[in-house]
Amino acid sequence: MSTARVPVAVLISGSGTNLQALIDATQAPEHPARIAVVLADRHKAFGLERARRAGIPTEVVLKRDHPDRTTYDEAVADRLKVHGVDWICLAGFMKVVGAPLLTAYPDRILNIHPALLPAFPGLHGPAQALAHGVQIAGATVHVVDGGMDTGPIVVQGAVPVLSGDDVDALGQRILLGVEHIIYPRALRWAASGKLRVIRHVGAPPRVEIDGDPARFVFAASAG
Repeated sequence: MSTARVPVAVLISGSGTNLQALIDATQAPEHPARIAVVLADRHKAFGLERARRAGIPTEVVLKRDHPDRTTYDEAVADRLKVHGVDWICLAGFMKVVGAPLLTAYPDRILNIHPALLPAFPGLHGPAQALAHGVQIAGATVHVVDGGMDTGPIVVQGAVPVLSGDDVDALGQRILLGVEHIIYPRALRWAASGKLRVIRHVGAPPRVEIDGDPARFVFAASAG
């Protein structure tokens, strides 16, 4: 007897390469999630075309159509509820998630960030890594809270920083080497009910994964 797949929204602002990785993963018939809608904050976001090619419904909610950020987030939450969404994946969505979405989807919003958090939060993770001269860079999937890339970590992946790397080279190594691996993995855990956020008084929240699957990927390839 088949089990209903968990409806997920993916929020984007740009080309949607991580969206494509999620689309590819969820097309497997045994995957516990299905992408119910792709929502963008720009009409020209190429990720919308990726969604249409995969037969996924799309929505566009523009900031300029709303008087402030709170009403914008309320409008986004309303559109996601229409599609019956249970989880949200941010995939290059260039806006900080506000209270209305956090309240509507508590501990059910995932984000991927191109750095090994808590190092280098915010914009330009690969550039920050190069500027600081680190030898290992990578990406992190975390549960979204009210801060800037401060939520509890779900899974991470690392790549070497090579001599002669520029921002584009390192960014591509992170994207292809680990981001496209760890984000579908995190979504599978979330949709299958294995992902839990644990809170204790006096301690920061942390994520537990039932069965303790591997939560770190190292891509040794220089590609």
